[in-house]
Amino acid sequence: MKKTQILGLVLASTFGGAVALGGFFVFGNKPTVYQTVQQNPTAQFSKLTPTNGMANVDFVHAAEVTTPSVVHVKTYQEVRFSQRRYQDPMEYFFRDFFGQQQPQRPQQQQQPKNQNPEERPLGFGSGVIISEDGYIVTNNHVIDQADKIEVVLDDKRTFIAEVIGTDPTTDLALLKVSEVDLPFVNFGASDDLKIGEWVLAVGNPFNLTSTATAGIVSAKARNINIIRDKNGLGIESFIQTDAAVNPGNSGGALVNLNGDLIGINTAIQSQTGSFTGYAFAIPSTLVKKVVGDLKEFGMVQRGLLGVMIQPMTAELAAEKGIDNLEGVYINRINKKGAAAEASMEEGDIITAINDVKVNSPAELQEQVARYRPGNEIKISYVRNGSNEDAIVTLKNRQGSTNVISKEEAEFTARLGANLIEPDKSILKELDLSSGVLVDGLTYGKLRSAGIRDGFLITTVDDKSVKTPDDVKNILKNKNGGVMFEGYYPNGKHAYYAFEWKNSNS
Repeated sequence: MKKTQILGLVLASTFGGAVALGGFFVFGNKPTVYQTVQQNPTAQFSKLTPTNGMANVDFVHAAEVTTPSVVHVKTYQEVRFSQRRYQDPMEYFFRDFFGQQQPQRPQQQQQPKNQNPEERPLGFGSGVIISEDGYIVTNNHVIDQADKIEVVLDDKRTFIAEVIGTDPTTDLALLKVSEVDLPFVNFGASDDLKIGEWVLAVGNPFNLTSTATAGIVSAKARNINIIRDKNGLGIESFIQTDAAVNPGNSGGALVNLNGDLIGINTAIQSQTGSFTGYAFAIPSTLVKKVVGDLKEFGMVQRGLLGVMIQPMTAELAAEKGIDNLEGVYINRINKKGAAAEASMEEGDIITAINDVKVNSPAELQEQVARYRPGNEIKISYVRNGSNEDAIVTLKNRQGSTNVISKEEAEFTARLGANLIEPDKSILKELDLSSGVLVDGLTYGKLRSAGIRDGFLITTVDDKSVKTPDDVKNILKNKNGGVMFEGYYPNGKHAYYAFEWKNSNS
């Protein structure tokens, strides 16, 4: 087996995108070297006569209204002399695949005083202008880790873009350029798409600007397990199409024949890193909600049901004695979550959200992801063979129905956990009058200090805490060492110390 084939397979497995039919690649943030493809001299060609159905298909209008609104996104990173230029293993894959040697580590050099870091290209991709005042949607992976983002319009005008907000859980990002009267694409209704419907993909593959390709919708609500944030969370319900999408198309437009935006091109299925048959786009209905949140709040407001789910399978149905394979099975439920408060239980089978049928976790996640904390949704479900309905008020990650401010979200992310008030039974068991419970531990200060889920904080810097706000207020203007004291559910008494620097200082 050739070196390039082995390297491609190893890297595809490493990034968790490999499946039986090949690997999934997200594209748009790595430079590409061209490879010459030699034509087979014995190949035979014949004219293709369009069928009666295809004869009426006209892509010209869709291309004309979309192309001016799709931009070329170029990203740059500040690199100091002591840094390696290439740090992403996926870049090694592309460079080796296209015949260029892997880069060597440059010699360490002392950077002259008062000299700015060198600015080098990080990658490229596409974006879609969605308003005349300069808002642009693209993929998060296109602009991730960029120090500078340059946007080139179809008419060659160039702007420096500001990042308004990102959402790694959907792989979306919102940019803004300071310009008005820009051409833009109108949002279409991805819910109305039918399998077999013609669509057009517009983007900048291989740095070839303003490129349009056509195909059909081959599937909906695909989950291919490539989107994950740092906590392992991701929402996928892709539109699958056979329109050709390649490196550089990421963040570009998928439109219907009217030229309406019905998706943001994000990934392909491939064993080589180039298009071999299937591409995947984030549906416009989800894009519109995420973009709306980023514009209004600077972050996504995600409403949660408080359940863990799994697909209905023949094996699960046989194990649980279920006659019908429709719906999504609840295998675990948060006792303080939204679903539990609406009297839903483990073993319930969700069949619809607001009367929209759901038959897979991807479909369910897409429907719920359209709503914010505090929104009420109707859930139809089956329990012991009987059809039931429940009105559920969605909650945020902190367990309340409030919309979370960007400042609060950043605090929680830095801390790496939700702080909640414990059940009285926990306090009684530990013979305590008050405390604040660490819940949903992720990557952050608390985990780095050694704290584990379920830790009950009783004091911060020798000050008693009774509510989450008590902890936040102590840390609000804190700079330096912090000491947490508390107990675990088994009664173990523990102290933890870590450095905390207030983000406003």
